[in-house]
Amino acid sequence: MIPAPSYAEIELAAARIRPHIRETPVEESAALGDAVGARVWLKCEQLQRSGSFKLRGALNRILTLPPDALVRGVVTASTGNHGRAVATALTLVGGRGTVYLPTTAPAAKVAAIRRFPAVDVEIVGDESGATERHARTVADRAGRFYVSPYNDPEIIAGQGTIGLELAAQCPPLDAVFAAVGGGGLISGVAIALAGIRPTTRIIGCWPENSVAMYESMRAGRVVATEERPTLSDGTAGGIEPGTITLDLCRSLVQECVLVSEAEIADALRFMVAEHRMVVEGAAGVAVAAFRRIAPRLAGQRVAIILCGGNIGGDTLRGILSRDWDSARPAT
Repeated sequence: MIPAPSYAEIELAAARIRPHIRETPVEESAALGDAVGARVWLKCEQLQRSGSFKLRGALNRILTLPPDALVRGVVTASTGNHGRAVATALTLVGGRGTVYLPTTAPAAKVAAIRRFPAVDVEIVGDESGATERHARTVADRAGRFYVSPYNDPEIIAGQGTIGLELAAQCPPLDAVFAAVGGGGLISGVAIALAGIRPTTRIIGCWPENSVAMYESMRAGRVVATEERPTLSDGTAGGIEPGTITLDLCRSLVQECVLVSEAEIADALRFMVAEHRMVVEGAAGVAVAAFRRIAPRLAGQRVAIILCGGNIGGDTLRGILSRDWDSARPAT
């Protein structure tokens, strides 16, 4: 088993990527906190370069690769945000790569990745797990490095730098909410905060329509789950067998909250109305999860990680006009 990153390795990652990323701001949300007597901060990773937190992990991984790996070209798989982050990182260092995406990847995210000359884009597989398996096979056969979206200690360490920033930007936190896909974000943040304030509760958030890591945590092993359409495309899809994030999530995530598609859409509308912020579905999952259990958080200090802002224009218009509400598939 590949070892998980340590707190010290997250600090090294922070120093390594600092010249290339934004230290994203936090904004206190009276709209969320006052109603329940809590203090709530929003960690605005939708303002990160590449539009999501994923740049942190991608950069940390790319910057630790030997030059010959960049010459051969890396391979990765993504539902969108990780691919864009890898493309951004490769552009910064002068490397090249191939990004594999499933057929379900949002068109806006695919188009954004295609705009990077540093990468080639291939569409393979109907869900992210199949796409990951294909990309790994291609990388192994060609002798190219595979940049995992989550199953890599350097990726996790990069995402963990968000935890370091939260600790510096906010008062001591009682709880942190983060959406969960492959588990790299919540694992890294949890490791970082455990080194600073071990009493902070780590709350994992899922759309009810895509719960691969949640069900795998319950089973104690990676299991296949039914994947249904979700606004949270950034967390959608299966996870690969043997991922180090499974044990990390099982040991570090203290509470799990599942939310409906209607709750995610309501959260996205709330963010526009109350904060004038456009965020994507995965960020809406974390906001919706907070809103679902908010009455239990009275008197607490809470952070919600807004993990990205890469939402398609048509999707956003449909949600804001409520056309999406009447058109969404049954759950």
